[in-house]
Amino acid sequence: MVRSDKHNALDQAMFESLTGAAAQLANDSSVRAVVLHGEGKSFCSGLDVASFMSGQGGTGVLLERDGDRLANFAQRVAYDWSLVPAPVIAAIHGNCFGGGLQIALGADIRIAAPEAKLSIMEVKWGLVPDMGITQTLPRLVRIDVAKELTFSGRIVSGTDALALGLVTRTSDDPLASALELAEEVAQKSPDAVRAAKRLYDETWVSDDAAAALVRESELQAGLIGKPNQLAAVVAGMSGEQPVFVDPA
Repeated sequence: MVRSDKHNALDQAMFESLTGAAAQLANDSSVRAVVLHGEGKSFCSGLDVASFMSGQGGTGVLLERDGDRLANFAQRVAYDWSLVPAPVIAAIHGNCFGGGLQIALGADIRIAAPEAKLSIMEVKWGLVPDMGITQTLPRLVRIDVAKELTFSGRIVSGTDALALGLVTRTSDDPLASALELAEEVAQKSPDAVRAAKRLYDETWVSDDAAAALVRESELQAGLIGKPNQLAAVVAGMSGEQPVFVDPA
């Protein structure tokens, strides 16, 4: 996100750029991992209300839904990261408020600076969080924690966010740590990594144990004996660096 003079606040152009980037990455089989971060002093300070109020459509455009899309215009900047087959890692520093936090929650992994500031801030503006948070927050925290943070809009540090389960881990240099992790993931079989993302995304909060167990078998059957799985076995036995091909 590159709008550092506004702490990467979300105007319409930012929304469009984020969804465009997610779509491009989702269709690029050569992508092994994605790092999502903000330029300047903050990750993202949330919605730029003033820019939308001064625009022709106002904030109403945020609730528009194209055709058969599951998510509306605003929700897509968070939800669409789940549609990227490769893992998405958010590197959080500075302010991560409202819509900014919901974008980070849309990532698979969040690495935050200990002093970063995070908030489900929508209540400050008389709103509910509505950028896909129902699909992300329940997988991370208890409902009472979610309610307390949402009802109060309080700001928590990266350290506190780790204790609450909002972030995966902290780092004094979250971007460097995110890039290091992305490089590590990129050395693994892309078929296995993408299948693992699908497995967890499709089954994590499911109460259907039978369907989840079947899904494990289905995904495993699609990996066993394939070129990238064999390359992983050879590399594991020889100690040599594996060479993987892009997923079909």
